[in-house]
Amino acid sequence: MPRYLLFPGRHHLLTRFQAEYLRQLAGNGNGDGDGATVVWAVTSANHENTRRNPVPYHRREAAIERFSVLAGLRSVVVPVFDTAVTDRFAEVTLKNVAAATGLELTPADTMVACSTPEVAAMYERLGFPIAGVEADVAPAPARPWDVLLRLADGDPSWRDLAHPATIDVYARYRLDDLVRAVVNDPVVGDEGGLTPTRDYRTYAEAFADAAQRKWAAVRERVRPGRIVDIGCGAGAVLELADREPALRESDLIGVEVARHLFEECVHKKAQGFFTNPNVFFYRRNVLGGAVFAPRSVDTTMTFALTHEIWSYGDRMASLRRFVQAIYDHTVPGGVWINSDVCGPDGQDRTVRLRLATADGTNPARPRTDLASLPPAEAAAHVAGLSTRARLDQFAVDWRFPFAYRPVAEPAGAVVELTLGAAMDFLTRKDYTDNWLSETQEQFCGLEYADWKALLADVGFEVDPASGPYRNDWIATNRLDPAAALSTPDGQPLDWPVTHVLLVARRPVNT
Repeated sequence: MPRYLLFPGRHHLLTRFQAEYLRQLAGNGNGDGDGATVVWAVTSANHENTRRNPVPYHRREAAIERFSVLAGLRSVVVPVFDTAVTDRFAEVTLKNVAAATGLELTPADTMVACSTPEVAAMYERLGFPIAGVEADVAPAPARPWDVLLRLADGDPSWRDLAHPATIDVYARYRLDDLVRAVVNDPVVGDEGGLTPTRDYRTYAEAFADAAQRKWAAVRERVRPGRIVDIGCGAGAVLELADREPALRESDLIGVEVARHLFEECVHKKAQGFFTNPNVFFYRRNVLGGAVFAPRSVDTTMTFALTHEIWSYGDRMASLRRFVQAIYDHTVPGGVWINSDVCGPDGQDRTVRLRLATADGTNPARPRTDLASLPPAEAAAHVAGLSTRARLDQFAVDWRFPFAYRPVAEPAGAVVELTLGAAMDFLTRKDYTDNWLSETQEQFCGLEYADWKALLADVGFEVDPASGPYRNDWIATNRLDPAAALSTPDGQPLDWPVTHVLLVARRPVNT
């Protein structure tokens, strides 16, 4: 009889089978609690609200403790933070147990209970005896994750398989609703971000650098009261709102879907970045359901967000759902301020684009394997290409339809394509550090006329302060040095609009 049973896993859901199996394995089949101590190593303990890890650690721990009481088990619960993929994961887990509890688990006094062959093999190499849990039984019973997926699919049989401890904790904290929303989320990836290729450190830095400009553009339009920044990033704009004397009585609420950025917001609040005590952060995806009660928000702000909803969701269908959700939670007379990229007027018309060929290399063909390269190597490759060669690479990596026709001329620098396609490339060509992330997004999905029609259809009134504009810094520093735009017959064209500011008000009498 081992003194300890080490049970590593994410443990988002506990099953009736696990209770009986552990009781027998620990020598507690009679429920006297005198058998082996079960050491629950709860992995990914610092992750929540993601498809792989929907349930917060403290709720998992609560269910394990209740499970142990009901099953007559003596248990110790240890959080294990997520680590990069490593073949030393077993050693990392054992060190976490030792640091948290003082228990130095060894093969002489510990058996490892694990049904995942790859993980079990790591402990077996260290000399630990293995109990296979579900893998020990034929036919194999449903594993906890399979039961959780039944819940997410709306299959009521999950309750027949889940342990009463899980059912109780899920019911008290509405975790069943959380699991359904997170697992079935159409936008957010397994790890809690929009795309696994995004470098959130550089993304947060860029957002912080632009925060002063963004706030200056909207501060006069903000209505005091309950102020919400959806897609707040690392909270940079809310930091500036926090400094406004006129908003000292307002609630400042940040909503962020990306785990990395949400965690930075929480960290900032804990470190005292905000003086207003009514600053709150929620990790939510607005497309997953209502975040705020109807008619409860005075001002909603969104910066560089709506093109992501268009890109990672179902384009217009997802965007309309989002706009409707904002309208629904806005008080009559309240305002939604949206600043984002924008497609040029008449973006379907054909234009010619002359691109620099001497500002980098010009390989015979674009690479098709950038996603398999280390991020730094992929970024270095794209950064070394000429602007003309980057167009070819963009056509390979961009996940939206992209067509262009080379125009016969000696340098091979001219292509013919639609104005919208031209601007989607030109406004993305310099994002080499996040190339594989940026090529998942479409900047020119909507023209300003499309925006006005959408807002009116939902019920908003468009304030006269709204309108499209061209970012002249981009035109001067990014476009002029590397490209020129003309009609198909060679007439020069000015760079079109690149951004839009929308100030949408819910009518007072609604």
